[in-house]
Amino acid sequence: MDDLMGGPFALIDHTGKPRTDQDFRGKLLLIYFGYSYCPDVCPTDLQQIALAVDRLGSAGVAVRPLFITVDPERDTAAHLADYVPLFHPRLIGLTGSAEQIGRTALAYKVYYAKFPPDSPDYVVDHSSFIYLVDETGKYIGFFPPGTSADMVEVIKPRLPASPSILVATNFMVGRCTASAIASAAR
Repeated sequence: MDDLMGGPFALIDHTGKPRTDQDFRGKLLLIYFGYSYCPDVCPTDLQQIALAVDRLGSAGVAVRPLFITVDPERDTAAHLADYVPLFHPRLIGLTGSAEQIGRTALAYKVYYAKFPPDSPDYVVDHSSFIYLVDETGKYIGFFPPGTSADMVEVIKPRLPASPSILVATNFMVGRCTASAIASAAR
């Protein structure tokens, strides 16, 4: 992965199976950090991710959406098994110990904090970027909060044998903050 963003992880998926970043080689990854008790942002972003994958049609099999919890205390594998299918059948929910989640979040520069920290009815304040990672595990860039399913136009040229397109989007490549232009040879 990029020296500045991303990295290896070892977590547990929503079926209880241990998973590492190596398990997803050969797929483009859409990685989202959030939590299942989130009242607004997480469900909205997960729905946009699901719509984007669906808009890719049969080419969508080359994309693997991942939901990594920032609330491992409540988001157990069993709980995520009920949650992630609500959005997309291929969405994989990942959890782990607080330490495992902390290491993974740190690798992606994800902010998260419980509030109030000692309450059983806490919320988790968190950043909400959608990270795009290539088939080799290299960080490509991120979509800012509130990105629509139009993110598909940035994903298409990165798919194997994708048709040529030219699109302007709000995709952030590396550390760039300007609109990116994605193009492929015609």
